Amino acid sequence: MFPHGTADWMFLACFALIFYAYAGYWLLLRLLAQRRAVQAAAWEPTVSVVMAARNEGQHLAAKLANLAELDYPAHLLQVVVVSDGSTDSTAEVLSRHPGVEAVLLPESGGKALALNQGVRRATGELLLMLDVRQQLDRDALRRLLPPLADPAVGAVSGELLLEETNGVPSGEALGIYWKIEKAVRRMESESGSVVGVTGAIYLMRRLLYQPLPAGLVLDDVLVPMQVARRGYRVLFQPAAVARDRIFAEPGKEFRRKVRTLTGNLQLVQLAPWLLSLRNPLLFRFVSHKLLRLLVPFLLVAMLVTSAVSRNPVMHVLLVLQIVFFALAAAGTVAPGLRRWRLIAIPTTFIMLNVAAAMAFYKFLTRESVWH
Repeated sequence: MFPHGTADWMFLACFALIFYAYAGYWLLLRLLAQRRAVQAAAWEPTVSVVMAARNEGQHLAAKLANLAELDYPAHLLQVVVVSDGSTDSTAEVLSRHPGVEAVLLPESGGKALALNQGVRRATGELLLMLDVRQQLDRDALRRLLPPLADPAVGAVSGELLLEETNGVPSGEALGIYWKIEKAVRRMESESGSVVGVTGAIYLMRRLLYQPLPAGLVLDDVLVPMQVARRGYRVLFQPAAVARDRIFAEPGKEFRRKVRTLTGNLQLVQLAPWLLSLRNPLLFRFVSHKLLRLLVPFLLVAMLVTSAVSRNPVMHVLLVLQIVFFALAAAGTVAPGLRRWRLIAIPTTFIMLNVAAAMAFYKFLTRESVWH
């Protein structure tokens, strides 16, 4: 009979938590959360684009050209670019664009402090927060604006589309991960607020911006959480699109993920109120952001409990786990095998959880990932 021992129950508990972290939370929102209406309307407020740039000379000219093509009146759009101690051609590029409000910081203090400086120069009613590398669709700003006509809405996130070098949407397992993530964000948005925005594109009320602490990694999580704390909704608008390329450089996507996951741990340290009842999105924050950090340890516990169990069913599950890890190892050693989903999905899943384990290590050892 299954289960029939402590190890079996521990295995089931670990499996249930992993399932909840990646799929169960979304199912719970879909089944139980009530959809909340938004009083959207067309309007044209003043908007300040704020970007922090650290040695982005190779991308900055293209981004400024992209902003000039947005479907929005130029006299209502202010562009503020903060060079965070750049040592490349960033300042030179900015000097060729006199219409841009350039802030040249002599030394790098990190993205958070650069954004604080940029917002101080902003004059628009709304802030359009962007990263330099991604390109916006021409109608992206128009798509973000209507929900903010509702006085209950404080910020709206756009969507980041990851593409191959030929511009085709990614079909890799990482793309599948992003699809799951976006499905969760849609349900959070429809029923209340998302717990994080897309750092590459989000729009917010300038008066709701609060200065960010030095060294902060995840401004795209803390900023919307601060907005929600003040009683406003934070929505997700997938029709407002920023486009980026999948990292071709080996290991770069992994390093980016480690940095992001370490940032989740740093958030709790810098803003402990996130784990208190002062956070109106506490349940969502734990379910969406924190539980996934525990998954690598739960995977190890599943291996151990299935190995020590005397239940023959658990032994079958142990073999299946070993096969799953073997497929992931094959996809890591031979990246070409990832064209098959049977290889790609285990490889990406294990990559994400190795990144989570590395995040714990870097956080505990204070190894820098902030810049």
